[in-house]
Amino acid sequence: MPDFNIEQSFNQNVIGIDEVGRGPLAGPVISCAFIFFSASINPKDLSFIDDSKKLTIKKRQVAMKKIIELKKNKKINFKLGMASVEEIDQHNILEATKISMRRAVKKLTPTPTPLIIDGNIDLNLSDFPSKGILKGDQQSFSIAAASIMAKIHRDRYMQFLSFQFPDYDWSSNAGYGTKKHIEQIYKKGITIHHRKSFEPIKSLIHNK
Repeated sequence: MPDFNIEQSFNQNVIGIDEVGRGPLAGPVISCAFIFFSASINPKDLSFIDDSKKLTIKKRQVAMKKIIELKKNKKINFKLGMASVEEIDQHNILEATKISMRRAVKKLTPTPTPLIIDGNIDLNLSDFPSKGILKGDQQSFSIAAASIMAKIHRDRYMQFLSFQFPDYDWSSNAGYGTKKHIEQIYKKGITIHHRKSFEPIKSLIHNK
């Protein structure tokens, strides 16, 4: 379970960052920058926070409501950043992920604040020294909470796109390369929301 050990190793507040959407064949990558204004909250009161991949849809919804309540009580804040399919294809997925993370951070706070980021990533922001943490979403409350909010918002965005393009089942697969999704790509072709730099889409385009 996550805790505040990483946050408490700093002598000031820190921003936890995570992303969702590096692997899908369609849709943007979305990041969340999340800050607890105090790392002295009783961990038992945050038992609803965990790596988003370990939570069911229902548990993520419960966590989101409790996180929103914490925000209303000014105990936390968070912001989202997105990088588009066009940016993913132009820069590559890692650089697009960094773009989405930087956007989230810059929305959150103008003051110099250390960043703790899930994975081996450095955002190269002069006012925000960053520390990459492998499996950070399993260790840090800030990163785990960021993973939850990014996951919920990206899933909702893909559900919205699914209304416009129902053949690809994005409301269920969130743009990932499921068997049905790939079959539909071969049957129906690609949309403006598909990543042209990802396989099998890249080969499909080049072989036309």
